[in-house]
Amino acid sequence: MHTVWKGAISFGLVHVPVKMFSATEDKDISMRYIHKECGSPLSYVRKCPVCDKEVEWEEIGKGYEYEKGKFVMFDKEELEQISGQADKNIVILDFVDLQEIDPIYFQKTYYLSPDQAGSNAYKLLMNAMKDTGKIGIAQISIRSKSSLAAIRVLDECLAVETMFYPDEIRPIAQVPNLPGQEEVKEKELTMAKMLIEQLSTPFDAAKYTDQYRERLLDLIQHKVAGEEVRVAPTQPQTNVVDLMAALQASIEAVKPVVTDPGPGPGPGPRAPGPAAAKKRPARKSAAPTAQQAVAGDDISPTPVKKRRSTAKRKET
Repeated sequence: MHTVWKGAISFGLVHVPVKMFSATEDKDISMRYIHKECGSPLSYVRKCPVCDKEVEWEEIGKGYEYEKGKFVMFDKEELEQISGQADKNIVILDFVDLQEIDPIYFQKTYYLSPDQAGSNAYKLLMNAMKDTGKIGIAQISIRSKSSLAAIRVLDECLAVETMFYPDEIRPIAQVPNLPGQEEVKEKELTMAKMLIEQLSTPFDAAKYTDQYRERLLDLIQHKVAGEEVRVAPTQPQTNVVDLMAALQASIEAVKPVVTDPGPGPGPGPRAPGPAAAKKRPARKSAAPTAQQAVAGDDISPTPVKKRRSTAKRKET
């Protein structure tokens, strides 16, 4: 891992030298702008419109436009000095419970490892935070950007979550067209809760993938191989007006399949494979409808009566 920052955590008089590493990576597929006429990649040029020449990085400074066309200039040392980046300290201001912080405040995650002879102090802080269940709130400056930070234990590592300041969070009152105090229909609410319960499962991050990136990589491979690829457009989804019908259809779609255990003793019912599920028609009245569940009807499955063959009826 590449070290993005070196400094120290301090709480009280305890000083913990640390190195910082980015905990996440951007896996977006980058593309270049290409001139369609000749196929050449385009480049960005830093050009001064007054001097009419390209400008090197060494000749570039930073300025704030306080009036149209008027700037105050800053050099790198000035900005580092006021940002506190020069002292390289993460000062823990408070210890709080993680549950008290809304996720809207979090920005980016970094890992911290002990630097030089800081292993003992590092482990001391980590174990103390584990035992108390607290996380530290600090201020940090990375690349001239000052932000709040939450220091917490992640497995056997200290992690830093950079955070927005409260005045950087837009108030909800600015969001247009929020619903008012309209009453929600009780039956629709009951069905919505049923749907949420049926879709509820323990969180497993491994089951979620970037489907767009996978499709794009597949498309790139086909194009590199010289294949002509046409992607079928998806049909736009129409607005669903009948909420009850939409909720019922959703509940029916996620309802578990009930299958026969089969003749003779055995381990019990077994879910059919995909091919069997397609071939065998669904039984009627095998499971309750959503309306029955809402109305409080008996929802036990209806027993299936066996039909006697025509030959047996003739004998009797």
